[in-house]
Amino acid sequence: MSTTAARRHHWPLANEARYLGPHEGTEPMDVTIVMRHRGGRHPEPATWPHQPALPRADFGTQWGADPADADVIRKFASEHGLTEISCALNRRVMHLRGTPQQLQQAFGVAFGSYQMPDGGPAMIGCHLPPSLPSTISPSVIAVLGLDKRPIARPHFRRAATPPATTYTPVQLGSLYQFPANLDGTGQTVAVIELGGGFTQTDFTSYMQSLGLKVPAVNVVSVQGGTSQPGGDADGEVMLDVEVIGALAPGAAIALYFAPNTDQGFYEAISQAAHDAANHPSVISISWGGPEDNWSASSLSAMQSALQDAAAMGVTVTVACGDSGYTDGESDNNPHVDFPASSPYALACGGTTLHGAGTAITSEVVWNDLSTNEGATGGGVSASFALPTWQQSSKVPAGANGYVGRGLPDVAGDADPNTGYQVLVDGQSQVIGGTSAVAPLWAALIARFNQQLGQSVGDPHAALYGIGESAFNDITQGNNGKFNATAGWDACTGLGTPKGQTLLDALAALKGGGGTTAPSPPTNPTSPSKPTKPTKPKKPTKPTKPSKPKPSK
Repeated sequence: MSTTAARRHHWPLANEARYLGPHEGTEPMDVTIVMRHRGGRHPEPATWPHQPALPRADFGTQWGADPADADVIRKFASEHGLTEISCALNRRVMHLRGTPQQLQQAFGVAFGSYQMPDGGPAMIGCHLPPSLPSTISPSVIAVLGLDKRPIARPHFRRAATPPATTYTPVQLGSLYQFPANLDGTGQTVAVIELGGGFTQTDFTSYMQSLGLKVPAVNVVSVQGGTSQPGGDADGEVMLDVEVIGALAPGAAIALYFAPNTDQGFYEAISQAAHDAANHPSVISISWGGPEDNWSASSLSAMQSALQDAAAMGVTVTVACGDSGYTDGESDNNPHVDFPASSPYALACGGTTLHGAGTAITSEVVWNDLSTNEGATGGGVSASFALPTWQQSSKVPAGANGYVGRGLPDVAGDADPNTGYQVLVDGQSQVIGGTSAVAPLWAALIARFNQQLGQSVGDPHAALYGIGESAFNDITQGNNGKFNATAGWDACTGLGTPKGQTLLDALAALKGGGGTTAPSPPTNPTSPSKPTKPTKPKKPTKPTKPSKPKPSK
């Protein structure tokens, strides 16, 4: 593999950074204090067809942070010389600024200087997580921003050689029976980006080449993150925007650019969920990292932001990774990607798709591990318990024999060898990866919301209740460990969408008052404890699909 290809397929994360020595800088730093929900309670997800308990504007009144908790933190900050920059009780965040010395003393950390394996500037990191004094620990979920190392990677891939089979998003929408005469009008789809840049001229040219109107794109800066075209991550940004734009051209798109840190990722999701200006009804996320790479507090903070989104009726679609059952880890054990593993995320897996006209002729699990070209992520969470709506899905044991939340939930075409035709930095390219599936499902949900007249919200209970009739069930292939089977499996979930059939089923639930009851997952914010270690199974040999060519 060339150096360029290797870089595209490997994005280093925090634990790969090399320690250079103690951090000796004195430049002030900003941190985000994530506070608990009011009273320590947790909001219920808005499950279809139930409307959110409170609209976005009133959410903070019931589920935001308690002003008393904020006052306790203010007193603590003042005692350590930290300055309050801002506070948003509805989002449960307080932003504090202090020198590295003040922050180290306040939170019991030791800052180090780190460098990623591919070079670049040194960045601040912490070897151990912060420790909170008993005066504030009950009020605080996490302190984010003390570690500036990257927490996530984008889940997109380019094929090693030009593929013979490619699709426009519009062609895929036809193969997946996206409901006709709907375009997402009245909806806003939020997209989280932790790198790369958006180029309006490319997006306009791309949409015009498909004969579609050009949706409005609003770029939102989060924690100093900005759109910076010119790097490889542009492939992620433009893939996301062009898939959504092509499949929901009537919807507006809001792009939230944040730094690739736990602080940036949390703030992007939280700001998008609570954004009273753009009002997104769907959030698409194509970034993530192995679940066990996250600290317990960062995991809990992210989970609380996703929980807020679900409670306000916002559907969150998340790519579940492109490195098969290991999620790119080197220990050959099963791992899953977060935030896809959150029970509040619609986890999106990948297939290899072949079609003729408007008919699918072959669809199997995407697995190119034998050529080191990736495979769909999928498996079993080691941090989140098996949710109520997945109790009858026959989720297998994952790491250490623990049967937790299984993923993905759904799937779509992701193989770069049957990839998406996009325009990036002025060049026509073909890109795949589960990064393409998250925006595909986000666009489908936007169409659903348009027709149904309300947001689908957390879709899990409804989708699992509707079952296989509304999905193309994928029964062939594996992701290196888990095999595709009839019904739900840990490669492609429930399957790929039969869009119109799924919309009809959701409409029937709404018309009948609904047959799916709210069913929040067990222990939604606390990591579960796996028990009884078991030896991982030997990976099975990947199944290679037949390759009929679609009509062009």
